Amino acid sequence: MTGKIIKGIAGFYYVDVEESGIYECKAKGIFRKEGQKPLVGDLVEIEILDEAEKTGNMTRILPRKNELIRPAVANVDQALVIFALENPTPNLTLLDRFLVMMEQQNIPTAICFNKKDLAEADYTDHLRSVYENCGYRVFTVSAAKEQGMQEVEAYLKGKTTVVAGPSGVGKSSITNRMQKEIQMETGEISKKLKKGKHTTRHSQMIPIDHETYLCDTPGFSSLYTTDMEKEELKNFFPEFHPYEGKCRFLGCIHGKEPGCAVKEALEQGNISKERFENYTMFYEELKEQEKRRY
Repeated sequence: MTGKIIKGIAGFYYVDVEESGIYECKAKGIFRKEGQKPLVGDLVEIEILDEAEKTGNMTRILPRKNELIRPAVANVDQALVIFALENPTPNLTLLDRFLVMMEQQNIPTAICFNKKDLAEADYTDHLRSVYENCGYRVFTVSAAKEQGMQEVEAYLKGKTTVVAGPSGVGKSSITNRMQKEIQMETGEISKKLKKGKHTTRHSQMIPIDHETYLCDTPGFSSLYTTDMEKEELKNFFPEFHPYEGKCRFLGCIHGKEPGCAVKEALEQGNISKERFENYTMFYEELKEQEKRRY
């Protein structure tokens, strides 16, 4: 049987097999021997040990389409990052850190700004245009008032999506709304996953329907831009791409160099000031890390 790992905890893996349900499986020793670690999102082959108890052994991990480092999850199609427009006001530095991380891992990402019923229309429009100008898809919704949610549902349909966002932004309301349709089926999942309730730091897949999965990502507030060279950072700001090769100096890092096309675009208002300030901040952080390394 083939299924998808939706949760892993303390050596047990919970595998969702279409039309058969969730099986609690152990990984065979061969994975350890071969240095393979099963990840949430992996497609795996299992052998059934007890159909009534829904237990089995995992015998093979199928080839991965991709693999994220943070969160540790495989076979992701896209990401959705959720922030509130108000209460709490959005931490755009944290948002940009997440976007850089997804760009680095080549995962298409959309932004969902929730609580639009509480925010000034001008501010909402400003944020929407900043991120749409960078090439991101932006949803502005009110989960509480059920506004704009159909678009988000359409975006998630038939995909495996990493969902991220700080606490208090309505992430649970949005993901719970997605699950509303299948509350009956999630009862069995909750029973199976009961023993893992305290481990909120683990990634977990929420099956919405046969083709649609959400992967909740814990530990969002501690995101930090690492695992890259400082010179690479500019590649992960898509709004810089049109100016690539137009600066006076080859390898321009859009800092203090004269004749920088990105800085000119910034002065003309074609690149967001907030985004550019975050780029500069992340660059300095990476520079500091590099100093400490050597």
